[in-house]
Amino acid sequence: MSSAIASTRFSVLDRSRTREGHTDAEALRDTVGLAQELEDLGYHRFWVSEHHGVPGVAGSAPTVLAAAVAGATSTIRVGTGGVMLPNHQPLVVAEQFGVLESLFPGRIDMGLGRSVGFTDGVRRALGRGKGDADDFAGQLEELLGWFGGTSPTGVRARPAEGPAVPAFVLAMGEGAAVAARAGLPMVIGDLRNREKMQRGIDHYRTHFRPSPRAAEPYVVISGTIAVAATPEEARRLLIPEAWSMAYSRTHGTFPPLPPAERVEGLAMTDKERGFYESGLTGHLAGTEEQVAHELETVLKETGAQEVLVTTSTYDREALLDSYRRLARLW
Repeated sequence: MSSAIASTRFSVLDRSRTREGHTDAEALRDTVGLAQELEDLGYHRFWVSEHHGVPGVAGSAPTVLAAAVAGATSTIRVGTGGVMLPNHQPLVVAEQFGVLESLFPGRIDMGLGRSVGFTDGVRRALGRGKGDADDFAGQLEELLGWFGGTSPTGVRARPAEGPAVPAFVLAMGEGAAVAARAGLPMVIGDLRNREKMQRGIDHYRTHFRPSPRAAEPYVVISGTIAVAATPEEARRLLIPEAWSMAYSRTHGTFPPLPPAERVEGLAMTDKERGFYESGLTGHLAGTEEQVAHELETVLKETGAQEVLVTTSTYDREALLDSYRRLARLW
């Protein structure tokens, strides 16, 4: 075991991806069950995501799902990766996390992102527009203000446990700069574009301002990691997500994950094939030895304190096996 890997925390973000032939309810129950398995394996955090109106994703209400996960586990930290702050009133977000922290003290994380709805229709349904993401820094300041009692209205978020909840900024776009100015830990991806990721990390560390929530920079790198007995088996884990992304790029809708063998039998257009092949490259995928070597390189380059694994695939047993193999590395 390398010293870089041994000194790094490993966590998981599960998007509750739906699978062909399975219901959204099954995807949500799978998420809860996966959290229980990963707790037994010693993973540090388990996060859930926020997506609205996406056929291939069941995770639409992250704080509700986080409550279910926390209730089914006992030691693993539970949080959001993330709550998309432009979609919500900051007071409501503060109240939700105050409730979570009251029910599960010392185990809740508040990961916050700046994305708005996936399509124009979703944004209209949410009563939001693309421009609502432009004031993410202000929304974040307001949210933290509710916890600190600095709201100009004189109202304080209840329950009042919110200040105990660690806050993380998902560094999409200008997120690295926002995290640095706010003095908060940062989650940045993805592993497929390491040069861009490194620029964001360097900016964050250079401009970081210590705060009551974080005295020093804290970097979480995120991305897909697939570990299997052979490189070929690891690659097959990537196939369902790669095809779903390719399909969304060419058809405008994000479908449930198909079995790898069905994708391998598809006749693709040149455009689809290009997106699909691109989606299979750049990830950390292979045997335990191969992934350990790549991980050590990435961790030494970035100096990250934590890795957030975001792997999705059709075969849930193969996914769990990948997490077991990854856990053996640390």
